[in-house]
Amino acid sequence: MSSSLCLPGQALCGPADPEALHPSLWRAHRLGRTGTAAVWRTGFAALDAELPGGGWPCQALTELLLPRTGIGEVRLLAPVLAAPVEPDSGTSRRVMLFAPPALPCAPALAQLGVDAHRMVVIHGVQPSRVPGSRARSSAEVDLLWALEQALRSGAAGPVLAWLPGPLSGDLLRRLQLAAQAHEAPAFLLRGLEARLQPSPVALRLVLQPLPDPDALSVHLLKRRGPAMAQALRLALPPVLAGVVGARARARQTALVAGQGLRPPAAARTRAPLQAGLATSFPPR
Repeated sequence: MSSSLCLPGQALCGPADPEALHPSLWRAHRLGRTGTAAVWRTGFAALDAELPGGGWPCQALTELLLPRTGIGEVRLLAPVLAAPVEPDSGTSRRVMLFAPPALPCAPALAQLGVDAHRMVVIHGVQPSRVPGSRARSSAEVDLLWALEQALRSGAAGPVLAWLPGPLSGDLLRRLQLAAQAHEAPAFLLRGLEARLQPSPVALRLVLQPLPDPDALSVHLLKRRGPAMAQALRLALPPVLAGVVGARARARQTALVAGQGLRPPAAARTRAPLQAGLATSFPPR
């Protein structure tokens, strides 16, 4: 039995297709569309097939929830970072990184096809360490203000933001509204505990490491469409080789198994042994 809808002034009633009424409407049993907003291909066909519109949405925020940094999130986003050009207009824009957990490593990024010279890094701060305190420092407020202004400006390319501490629904809605003027994908990278908190963001993904450091588990926690039956296993482009790559695989296996082994100090000053994050930590 098909539903029908009569609008004022209409003599006949036909089948009601929510998407025909407004592009933001969608049926729960099928993937929604992104309306008039463009999408950027993820570079992974299996992931594109599960995302509304077939790619990362523009004019909207995407949340990536992960247990720790360095599990492959940068390599997952490498195809977007490597081509910061709007598909329709061909305009090239800067990639903006807000409060990344480490300094970008140009050689590792180059292996992924990403030009580090096209990146703008806005240094952040550590989350407030006062137990039970929700007050934000002036540096945290400045970081959030800079992120909001970058999204509202419409002049930036892909945006990645590692935001400190818990985020209120009001703050997320404010950033979501700002992202409506942003003509490129924008990602909020947050801790895994955020999955238990409500969010106005329409697309939320949970990333989990696998024993193989060149693979990543991706589960769509929230999307405009039906629930996802099982997580995707995506093959990531390798960036570490030789002894360093072998050491990374050994440590990744130990971390996934819950042993939590720590690499030698000398190795920590070079490429990260968690082979996912294409950045190098500054020497200690």
